[in-house]
Amino acid sequence: MERSTTVMTGASRGIGLVAAQHLLATDRDLQLVVLGRVPAELAGPRVTAIPADLSSLADVHRAATEVTTLLDAGLPPLRGLIANAGIQHADARTTTVDGHEATFAVNVIANHLILRVLADRFTTPARVVITTSDTHFGDLKHNLGMVPAPRWRDPEVLAAPGAFPKPDSAPAGRTAYSTSKLATVHQVHELARRLPPGVEVLAHNPGFVPGTGLTRNAGPAVRFTAKHFLPLLARTPIATDVTTAGRHLAESLTRPITSGDYVDRDHVADSAPQSYDRDREARLWAVLDELCGTWVPAR
Repeated sequence: MERSTTVMTGASRGIGLVAAQHLLATDRDLQLVVLGRVPAELAGPRVTAIPADLSSLADVHRAATEVTTLLDAGLPPLRGLIANAGIQHADARTTTVDGHEATFAVNVIANHLILRVLADRFTTPARVVITTSDTHFGDLKHNLGMVPAPRWRDPEVLAAPGAFPKPDSAPAGRTAYSTSKLATVHQVHELARRLPPGVEVLAHNPGFVPGTGLTRNAGPAVRFTAKHFLPLLARTPIATDVTTAGRHLAESLTRPITSGDYVDRDHVADSAPQSYDRDREARLWAVLDELCGTWVPAR
């Protein structure tokens, strides 16, 4: 295989850690750049850690810019990006240092800024994978009744704390999560139209994966249930175990797709009907550019 670099967020635990390990094991010529903490399981000469707080625009910009510096200094060509970091809060009021609602900031805004900095640094053919969630469907079949349906609002509203009813409640936090994941599918559709030729993008849904740490900001009862009971569902068709989900995520870098596709676990599928809306997608892009402000490079 030809030497190449893949940049990854959300590699410190859960499916991201498994995906990173799978990539390193199956491609001996891969250099992995992790934006964030590198756990002991990934430490080694083929892994570069760039500390990054994905809730801070300044930190995201610094980290993405450091990637470009490393590429200029001789890092192998950039051919992959896996934007896997995701967070869910127990409310819809948690605010970042930039004043944005924290779930939307990490799950959506950070992806946008990283790609705005790196878009013209990919060596083609290249692939961008953004982790989404089937909670964006908002129905019982996909959400098992555990996550409220997304409630789309103008992206300026979604980016601000308190966008949903009873914003101090856990249901509002879960609504912020499902809505942010609908936004990532919109984001992928718009990126497919805007990324340079030869750079493909897809939305990857890992499915329901108990034990990923997504509920770490939830209340004690939810954390207890997630730790001790939900992992039992991974033995049923309802859920996917962490190892399988991580492998599926890694394989999305090479799976045959058309740019803009939605990959459900290990196959291309249709995303929710409401996720196909060019007006929403264009508006989301414009607002994200506004939110990132001077951090977006002039081109």
